[in-house]
Amino acid sequence: MGRDILVIADVKNGKLRNVSLEMLHKAAQLAGDGKVHGLLIGSQVKPLAEEWIRNGAKRVHVADQEILKDYTPDAYVQVVCQIIDKEQPGIVMLAHSAIGRDLAPALAAKYQAGQVSDAIAITEEDGRIVCTRPIYAGKAYTKVALPTELSFITVRPNNLGLGEADGSNLGEVVESGLDISKDSLRTFIREVVQKSTTGVDLSEAKIIVSGGRGVKSADGFAPLQQLADVLQAAVGASRGACDAGYCDYALQIGQTGKVVTPDLYIACGISGAIQHLAGMSSSKVIVAINKDPEAPIFKVADYGIVGDLFAVVPMLTEEFKRLLA
Repeated sequence: MGRDILVIADVKNGKLRNVSLEMLHKAAQLAGDGKVHGLLIGSQVKPLAEEWIRNGAKRVHVADQEILKDYTPDAYVQVVCQIIDKEQPGIVMLAHSAIGRDLAPALAAKYQAGQVSDAIAITEEDGRIVCTRPIYAGKAYTKVALPTELSFITVRPNNLGLGEADGSNLGEVVESGLDISKDSLRTFIREVVQKSTTGVDLSEAKIIVSGGRGVKSADGFAPLQQLADVLQAAVGASRGACDAGYCDYALQIGQTGKVVTPDLYIACGISGAIQHLAGMSSSKVIVAINKDPEAPIFKVADYGIVGDLFAVVPMLTEEFKRLLA
């Protein structure tokens, strides 16, 4: 049995994000005798097509225009609809990112199709595609079987797994002939004001060192950053730390922040409120550091250290330096 699948790339700063490759490899597994289509939207994205092919795309559609440099729903919907109408895929996959969360519902509504959001696993059962997604802030999981007609899926990063690129894969690159004009758009991006960030992308990080109110101040994040630097990890925070002004809200992890699924999550001075657990409880390994032995975070942690983070974290940093030297 075969099914055609369209994967829409998630591109940031001119590079394919890992979740794009995760979706592509999963699509190749699910397509069977069908064809995997990739779609690159943006400006100066055509050079990414070869990487797309090496990772399993049989046909890469490229919409490369200056007007597509910044995401606007009107423009992106036009591009995606052109490809869907032409290729008639049974499934369209997008990243569960800011763009994917906005674009997928718009497309599903336009086609009156089904949509599954925030899928963490996609399998085939009895000939049907089944998506697993968390509900009730991650306290339970539900399985959703897709209908045989067109369906849309947004995929949470760091869950489907990365496959190996294959230089022998063959595919074709098709340039979109659709010319997006300003007259067809209702919204425009006048200016993008972006805070300068350094280090690892929090949403795709394999290791995260996160701080809560227990860091006590903005300076309290310094030892966490030092540990993160040694581990090549990202730094995150609980809402409590953000509300207290210890760090920027861009670092917030939780129900009202980012949802992350790293291989290793180190929680420092975080009590473990349910809102925070909703954003990180699916991490593969959780290490908790807290002075309070009764802190709720220890109930979900795989490993717990009862102690002062300002004593424990520097010790961990020095030990990792020695191990990784």
